[in-house]
Order: sequence, then C-alpha cells, then structure tokens
Amino acid sequence: MNAVSSASADSLRAALAAVLDGLPPNRAAQAVERLIANYRGTTPTDAPVLRDRSDVAAYAAYRMPATFEAVRGALDALRAAAPDWEPRTHTDVGGGTGAASWAVAEAWEEAPPRTTVLDWAEPALALGRELAAGVFDAEWRRERIGAALSLPEADLVTVSYVLKELTEADRTALVAEAARAAQAVVIVEPGTPDGYERIIAARTRLIDAGFTVAAPCPHSGACPIVPGTDWCHFSARVSRSSLHRKVKGGSLPYEDEKFAYVAAVRFPVTPAPSRVIRRPQIRKGQVLLELCGPEGLGRDTVTKRHGPLYKQARDAEWGDSWPPEEELGDR
Repeated sequence: MNAVSSASADSLRAALAAVLDGLPPNRAAQAVERLIANYRGTTPTDAPVLRDRSDVAAYAAYRMPATFEAVRGALDALRAAAPDWEPRTHTDVGGGTGAASWAVAEAWEEAPPRTTVLDWAEPALALGRELAAGVFDAEWRRERIGAALSLPEADLVTVSYVLKELTEADRTALVAEAARAAQAVVIVEPGTPDGYERIIAARTRLIDAGFTVAAPCPHSGACPIVPGTDWCHFSARVSRSSLHRKVKGGSLPYEDEKFAYVAAVRFPVTPAPSRVIRRPQIRKGQVLLELCGPEGLGRDTVTKRHGPLYKQARDAEWGDSWPPEEELGDR
C-alpha cells in the first residue's frame, strides 16, 4: 500500500486537531471530564459510553496520543527483541479509534500490516476509519469484546487499555483467544498496581499457552517482584494539546503516560539482557541503574572508569535494555 502520509505522532495529532475543529473547547473539555469519570467506574462492555461523534472526537483527542506512545514503547521493545520479524496481519482488539493501529503502522512503516480493528462502539470505529483514511490499510468492525469473541488468525494481536473494562472471566477468555489466534501478542494496561496485576495474569496465561516473553522481561520465568511491594511499569512522554491543558489545568507542554505491558511470541526472540525498571539516578561521577535481569532484581553502578559505557549510562532511559548490545562482550 502506498500511504499518502505516515502514521506518526505528529500526523496523528494533526488528524485529531482537524476532527476537533468546530467543536467548542468548553464542550470538548466537559465531554472528556464526563467520560473520564465514567471510565473510572465499572463500564459494561455491552454499553459503550462514547455516545456520539462529539464524545468520541473529544476523548480521542485527549487519550489517543498517550495510548499511541505507550503502545509504541511496547512495540519498540518487541522489535528490538525480534528485529527481523515483520507482521503481515494485525488485529487490534478493543481498538476504538485505532491508537494502537497507528503505532503498529508506524513501527513497520515500510510495509504496514493489514489491520482489523474490533470494538463495540460504532462512533469510535467511524472516527477511527476517518482518521486513518490515506494513512494505513484497515478494516473497522463492530464486535462485542468478551468471552464469545472469535479472532481471525493474525501475525500480531494488540490489546491496549482494554482488560480493565472486562470481567475477570472475559479477560481470561480474551487472552486465551489472542494466544490461539496470534504469533505475537502485545497487551498494554495503565501503569498502576492493578494494571500491573492484570499484565502479570495475562503474561502467565500466555506463557502457559506456549509463548515466550519478548519484552519487557529478560526471561519467561516468574516476575521477581514480591506481590504487593511494588509494580513494574514504564513511562512515555506525550506532547500535551490545548485540550489536555484545559482539562487537567496544567501548563507544561508534555505529560508522562505511565503504562505496563507484555509482549509475547511463538517464534525465536532475543530478550534484553536486563531492563532498566526505574528512572536512572545520575549522581556526580556515577549512574545508578535499577534493573530486572534473569537472576532477578538488582542495581548496576556505572562510573567514569567504565569509559564509553558511562556516557551510555547517562543517556539510558527508563525501559531501556541494558547493557547496550555492543558492550555485552566488553564488561
């Protein structure tokens, strides 16, 4: 397919700005506030709260950039573990307006996979179709996301910010169905303790189904975090729109989206030797890195005496693989 524009963060923001054009800012902000309050409660999967185009446009402008960046972070880690793998088909479960599909199209921009977006909210699907027109090839299909869902076989299945909206039984069934249908499964949830718990449960089910964890974990063994003491999550930087600033009352031009994820596959991968699981602490002459590795949790202190590795440690970010590939044989 020859796309007329790229599925980038900038092109997504431009498309969202276009659909908000003409919608009074106060009305958009009020819609977002109402929808956030609704989503913080228990939302039945058969009763969408996105009622019309105005609702969908406002909420998409507010949430799509953050979802895009979180999924992009998970896909970057998957691609690092399997650099030669390219999906030809992709199913975006509960994809709504298609933020995850934009991230997938960007990740494999030279040959984006054929995407199928499934969601129960018809207004969301309609807007998603409009936003993606001329950017990537997709089918937008109305489906109830639950235990009865049957997925088409696909190279890649993404499930982003969906599990919280489902009952535990539906979560279990959905992960099992994704495992049956896909060669790679990427699941993203909010970077909260309960979001992490849902990711760990999904991770366990995927491993039990024969998958190997590609990211973020450097292994497919049990998570070394003692339940209730901490949670594994990461952060993505998101440019704030005027709508973000109006709803949140903030003045910064960006915000950090905290997310938890698992990427698991049925083909050979090379996971990170270890993963930076907290923001690096830069001190005078040294960098402290909190890591998760095959042997569990640990800390690496990199000092100036490590030479070029010290500069790389200063540049390291939360969520990065460590040590850099070129340094593995030198330490």
